[in-house]
Amino acid sequence: MKYPHLAFVLVLLSTILAACGSSSSSAASATPTNAPDVNLTLAAYSTPQDAYKQIVPLFTAQWQEQHHQNVTFKQSFQGSGAQSRAVINGFPADVVALSVAPDVDAIKKAGLITHDWTTLTNKGFVYTSVVALAVRPGNPKGIHDWADLAKPGIQILTPDARTSGGAQWNILALYGAALRGQVTGVAGGDPAAAKTFLTAVLKNVKAFDKDGQTSLTNFENGVGDVAITYESSIIQDKKAGKAEDLVTPTSSILIQNPVAVVDANVDQHGTRTQAEAFVQFLFSAKAQQIFADSGQRVLDPTIAAATAADHPKVADQFTIDDPLLGGWSKVTSQIFGTGGVYPTALAAAQGA
Repeated sequence: MKYPHLAFVLVLLSTILAACGSSSSSAASATPTNAPDVNLTLAAYSTPQDAYKQIVPLFTAQWQEQHHQNVTFKQSFQGSGAQSRAVINGFPADVVALSVAPDVDAIKKAGLITHDWTTLTNKGFVYTSVVALAVRPGNPKGIHDWADLAKPGIQILTPDARTSGGAQWNILALYGAALRGQVTGVAGGDPAAAKTFLTAVLKNVKAFDKDGQTSLTNFENGVGDVAITYESSIIQDKKAGKAEDLVTPTSSILIQNPVAVVDANVDQHGTRTQAEAFVQFLFSAKAQQIFADSGQRVLDPTIAAATAADHPKVADQFTIDDPLLGGWSKVTSQIFGTGGVYPTALAAAQGA
């Protein structure tokens, strides 16, 4: 060959160009392309509204960073029972975050949830709380425990148990405490005596609000002497500088709030992957910190330890599975069902 060095240069140049082309192709294939936007609908009970409004943007930002896809949310907040019925009647929630397990189970019974939602982390409960009392600053009416709520002249606020899961927790806390012998003047282990006490308390209820948040807002606006509510709500309000004091009863029930993906809806919307990821995100340290900041008793052990001082110790804490209550299946029928303890006590209190 007349110019052997030229052949060498051409071969070298072609090799370099091929390598450059390969590198460019790899870089292009590694560059993510944005997936179509996804819309999720969250149906939740009213109390944790502020927390979810902080958590949702964190999740959507993380999802965008990791999956290059925009997720937008429609958020609905109302009483847990009302929310459950709305979903059953067609509200297209992809995820429900409710106050009581029976409200999730009702959606499952309607065929919209087809998986066992209790197999999720912590049996599907994303955090806990207890039932407590919000009183006026300085506690001028001297309300220190459940027995004080039956005193003449005390004006009580609590939600309506027909629409609010929070109201059911309130009833179970004071009725359960009476059954356990933790209410002064009420014999323990005596359902009739506990019902009589419940009736006396219900006589003092000034207003049965639609949900827990409405009840507490009305109290903050000057209505009533005491609000029976979530401990978390009182803690959150005190942090915000609102004028109320927290009273922790001697005996109270552990509140367990469930979350679940609504299978029929996510399959129809094509949102299962995103909905399941959002539910898992609720157990992350980021979300748990926000729940803790809003007064919840969270599951993350590190965050729980750091916020333990926010939560006064309950001397006698019990759960829905206490033998004297018998779990949700028994409670739903015997306490809140037709002819049950609560509706008959309420009728007696209202003179029906």
